[in-house]
Amino acid sequence: MELLERGYELQLLAAALKEACAHAGRIALVNGEAGIGKTSLVDRFIATSGQAMRILKGHCDALFTPSPLGPLHDIARQTGGRLLAQLQDEAPRTAVFSTVLDLLDEPSRPTLLVIEDIHWADEATLDLIRFLSRRIAQTKVLLILTYRDDEVGARHPLRVLLGDLATSGATLRIEPPRLTIDAVRSLIAGRPFDPEALYRQTRGNPFFITEILSWAERGLPKTVRDAVLARAAKLTPAGRYVLEAAAVIGSRMDHIAVERVLGGAAEGLAECIRAGLLEATQGGISFRHELVREAVLTDLEPGRRRELHRSALDGLRTSGAGRIDLAQLAQFAEGAGDGDAVLEFGPAAARAAVAAGAHRAAAAQYLRVLGFAGDRPPAERAQLLEAYAEECAIIDDLAEASRARQEAIELWRQAGDRLKEGENLAALAWPLVRSGRNAAAEEASRRAIEVLEALPPTRQLAAAYRIQAHLRMLHRDREPAVRWGRKAIALATRLGDEATIAAAENVVGSAMLAFGDERGRPHLDRSLALARRAGLDSLVGLAHSNLGSCYGEQYQFAEAERHLADGIAYTAERDLDHANHYMRSWLALTRFYQGRWDEAGDIAVSLVERPHVGAVSRIMALIALGRVRTRRGDPGAAAVLDEALEQVLQTDTLQRLAPARAARAEAAWLAGEPDRAMAEATAVYDLAIRHRHPWHAGEFSFWRWRAGDTIAAPGWAAPPFVLQIRGDWHRAAEAWHRLGCPYEQARALADGDQPAQLAALEIFDRLGAAPAAAMLRQRMRGEGVRRIPRGPRASTRRNPLGLTRREVEILGCLAEGLSNGRIGDRLHVSSKTVDHHVSSVLAKLGAATRGEAVRIAHEQNLMAKNGEGPTAKWGSPPDVRERRGA
Repeated sequence: MELLERGYELQLLAAALKEACAHAGRIALVNGEAGIGKTSLVDRFIATSGQAMRILKGHCDALFTPSPLGPLHDIARQTGGRLLAQLQDEAPRTAVFSTVLDLLDEPSRPTLLVIEDIHWADEATLDLIRFLSRRIAQTKVLLILTYRDDEVGARHPLRVLLGDLATSGATLRIEPPRLTIDAVRSLIAGRPFDPEALYRQTRGNPFFITEILSWAERGLPKTVRDAVLARAAKLTPAGRYVLEAAAVIGSRMDHIAVERVLGGAAEGLAECIRAGLLEATQGGISFRHELVREAVLTDLEPGRRRELHRSALDGLRTSGAGRIDLAQLAQFAEGAGDGDAVLEFGPAAARAAVAAGAHRAAAAQYLRVLGFAGDRPPAERAQLLEAYAEECAIIDDLAEASRARQEAIELWRQAGDRLKEGENLAALAWPLVRSGRNAAAEEASRRAIEVLEALPPTRQLAAAYRIQAHLRMLHRDREPAVRWGRKAIALATRLGDEATIAAAENVVGSAMLAFGDERGRPHLDRSLALARRAGLDSLVGLAHSNLGSCYGEQYQFAEAERHLADGIAYTAERDLDHANHYMRSWLALTRFYQGRWDEAGDIAVSLVERPHVGAVSRIMALIALGRVRTRRGDPGAAAVLDEALEQVLQTDTLQRLAPARAARAEAAWLAGEPDRAMAEATAVYDLAIRHRHPWHAGEFSFWRWRAGDTIAAPGWAAPPFVLQIRGDWHRAAEAWHRLGCPYEQARALADGDQPAQLAALEIFDRLGAAPAAAMLRQRMRGEGVRRIPRGPRASTRRNPLGLTRREVEILGCLAEGLSNGRIGDRLHVSSKTVDHHVSSVLAKLGAATRGEAVRIAHEQNLMAKNGEGPTAKWGSPPDVRERRGA
């Protein structure tokens, strides 16, 4: 059928290919509903523009549990060589991915890589795409990814990847629209169909139109499914068997599957191809469209479906050639109700998924197996539960990880295996503490040590000591954390357990460095060296994470920034998202204290809006975002800080409680509510004093003093806070300047003489700290100071209504009529980040709509002209001030 109304989309692909040929690789996201013509568009592009390219194609299949790296196996069969050998040998994923990059980046000619239906992709395939996306800009590769956007919900695994790709300048989105009524008339071409009725029924979906136009009888079927099944009903029994068997196996069948499952049904296969239900491909056969397969599957009776699954299982399990798809065999076994086969293929499929880094697929395989393992011995079921819990912890399904561990513990107890019981109790503490259930984690850790200490010394006991040390460190119990960590190191050294030594050295160093004790640094350096030598990537990431966050907690932001930058690069290279997210949350806090509020806000928003971010990373990002909004006077600060406190209260640790309460104390003070500021500052004060944490104790003492309390700050508290409380604002300001904290420097100067206050105003205005600047101006007027600057100096008049630099950019995009998606593409941020900025712009301008915001901007001369910034003087006309509540 003719491809209509796709000229614009083909032009976009051609332009992307031209850039790729110039060694500026691109990614094209081709998305839309099922049947919109994504594959047809790509095929036409290849047919018209692909002569000079090397073309590689891979497909993701619609399996309940996808096969790990399925598209990569397709590509390897096309290229052969080292990639195929690595996949067959189950080589490490990092080596496989590097080989793919080398294979694609061929200097002599560009490569077009197409991966179809990534909404069905397994986790390892998504990681491969992420790996390539971070490196594609320096290659001659055009990567086309197709997916159904109507199947990608908020918690779909693909959603995170799409968010990452949205921030890349190498990415473009192509969304083929539905056909117009004119296109429908053209496709009918004189056949006895009513174009208006056909258009209404199909709503312009090309596949639906095609199916109905293929209907042999006059009149419109009620549904597209009816059209497909009516055509299938005309098949002979042999053809019907082939069609149904193919539907059970999947969207595509290679030659081996055709031979082993369909046997001698060549006539039935040919009939299905003639009927336009199946089509021959280079590798075997496939459904002309996945919607055809779905229609056939939904029409199968349960008994018939079980028979077909049994046939597929029996045919493929005896295949002596080609790659055995363990995930597919496990699915056939489950569909056939064959528990023994599920227990045979399911664990093997899970292990293969782990080797490929497809941890979600591995967890799904173990869950499938556990459904058939009810009558197995307790020890066997416990081992399966352990493996399942490990995978759930990796993918941040912490509730399920905890449940599986608890069930395994009970089974090991029934089996009388105290060593395994203790090992799993210690392991249980980790998902519990990561999900904020610290009290339950403490209980599990204590019980683990009790059980394991009653046995001879083991590696399990050393690991349990390390877990207890980690819990103590998270609570900022410095001395107990160091004591338990050294105990773990001593036992692990005796037993030659380098992994536990490295982990325990990390804990000891972090426990010391978090309190400013530089003697902790050699421990962290040793942990880092041991982890690198042993190839423990996650522990390397943790070392960078703890170095960055500990220095950040001690206000050594230049040092924190260095370690965070190294760690973020390291974990991004290896897709260690948990550590990467946490370091990015601390980078947001670092940027916040450095006065780089635009960057801090963008980093924090990008984390907060992601669906799969661990609790601790989300908490710190919320705090960073809340503090930025508070200091700017932006809307939404209270809601963000409320959410942060709600999550923090579940952890009950100083490490999380202190930043949240300090942020809320500042927000209350700037809102003119000293009583609430006092309540927030005293809520965790005693805990900070008991732990002798200099910076937390210093900040809470400061806010209590600000709120009118006469309590003296302890002498060991952080000097900048102590100096300001004692009235030595000059030395306090110098200390904050040395630390690189301009807002805190201005806050100290504001307590000084008139020249100091004027200097503070200049800093506040430069930062956009409207609430603090307004409070200081009011105080200066009350003190009789004359000639108080009314607003930002000439260097900051670009934002006369309090807009940040990024908000001025957003306002310019609104004036161009750009959607949030197109603004995000231009500024390399996500649509949700744009939405946050737009809301802030509307609030600051007092505008109800985007159009009104643009009108006010033109009235106030906010728009840049000829590359220059706006020239309006500081201040708003009365109507604008009234709308803003001034």
